[in-house]
Amino acid sequence: MHEMIFHIPEGVTITKEGDLLTVKGSKGSLSRIMHHPSIEIVVEEGAVKISTESTRRRVYALVGTYNALLHVMAKGVVEGYEYHMKVVYNHFPIQVKVAGDRVEIANFLGEKQARYAKIVEGVKVKVQGDELVLNGIDREKIGNTAANVEQACRVRNRDPRVFQDGIYITSRGN
Repeated sequence: MHEMIFHIPEGVTITKEGDLLTVKGSKGSLSRIMHHPSIEIVVEEGAVKISTESTRRRVYALVGTYNALLHVMAKGVVEGYEYHMKVVYNHFPIQVKVAGDRVEIANFLGEKQARYAKIVEGVKVKVQGDELVLNGIDREKIGNTAANVEQACRVRNRDPRVFQDGIYITSRGN
């Protein structure tokens, strides 16, 4: 038998309804379905026990993954996460602004058309000069938003060694 115990931090409550685990804290709540036929998740007083009877390495790995996901969710609902992205350009100054549920990137490589990156629901984006600050409680959604911004600034049909303009992640954490 292989098991991991996740100790619930102070100020966090975890509930389980079927396969849905809900983590609540001072900044909000996050829910995630954690289901595998060989893994049993039990919410006890002050801890979550994740165990399996299986001897397969893949199932062991999934037990560790579920433990890590609970850790990330608990940290998010108490402290939150913040990513910083830097606007980098050589020739044409890039203008970045938040327009509703997307980031508008204008004058990228001197292009007339603006480029857009979708902001995933639950993420707040602030533009501070040549820097973007992404805040939220769900690290996965913040990472997806940052990836959307980086992908919107991908350089095509030019030498990437010369044209290194774009918006890149400089730090992640809280």
